[in-house]
Amino acid sequence: MSSRTLALDDRLYQYLLDASLREHDELAALREATRTHPRGTMQISPEQGQFMALLVKLIGARRTIEVGVFTGYSALAVALALPDDGRLLACDISDEFTSIGRPHWSRAGVAHKIELVLAPALQTLDARLAAGEAAAYDFAFVDADKGGYDGYFERCLKLVRPGGLIAVDNTLWSGRVAAPAQDEDTAALQRFNRKLHGDERVDLSLLPIGDGLTLARRRR
Repeated sequence: MSSRTLALDDRLYQYLLDASLREHDELAALREATRTHPRGTMQISPEQGQFMALLVKLIGARRTIEVGVFTGYSALAVALALPDDGRLLACDISDEFTSIGRPHWSRAGVAHKIELVLAPALQTLDARLAAGEAAAYDFAFVDADKGGYDGYFERCLKLVRPGGLIAVDNTLWSGRVAAPAQDEDTAALQRFNRKLHGDERVDLSLLPIGDGLTLARRRR
């Protein structure tokens, strides 16, 4: 018995994957294609992708948002969890990185669910708000530049419906958020975490999965 979250050594982590991971072939292939990328550590873990897919199914999501696509693993995980008429608005600025994932989206049969917009995410989200899409989405995932988190969160909070869910990645930041900040990314995450802790607009949980995953449910 334990009153706190277990620390995972390599053996226990492998057991976790062996006992629970059900990874689509194209997810596994995309994860392998990203593994040797110079920025491969930016990719979420497979158990986090599976957890997010489960959340999408649990809340019956049909319209979703992703801010920060990288090579597209999380987008693929969410798209696979959506119904056939579900849609994911995928916001990124890199054609180079997202082009790695697009063939896997097609081979997995979900490319039609993903609308990839290559532009600054705030511009894309503001355009959707201006088009009358407030409260039109069920789920959002934020995993982009840390200094932009507050702005992305505020837009997503308007875009998701009451009862909708926002997931925010890297909120434990390899443990650096628990010490005095030595860089602006860490300081930005500390400010963001403090803000959400006191934000009465959402129900909140910060989970020690991956690099820290914050879940914020819009109350009203």
